[in-house]
Amino acid sequence: MCPDCEDFARTVLLLGQLALYADMAGADLDFVDVVSPSLAMSLPEPPPDTFPDDSDPAEDF
Repeated sequence: MCPDCEDFARTVLLLGQLALYADMAGADLDFVDVVSPSLAMSLPEPPPDTFPDDSDPAEDF
């Protein structure tokens, strides 16, 4: 596995777990609001072939 692949996968997993936590009753939403942007910004460049060559994530918004 490429060096950034493991970091990318781990960070995506953490973001998913944070999203699940945010949906739980009694979740500390202040924690989620503080941690989620930092975690998202820490994502390394996606591994090669993660997305199709013709995809443009900016078009989704």
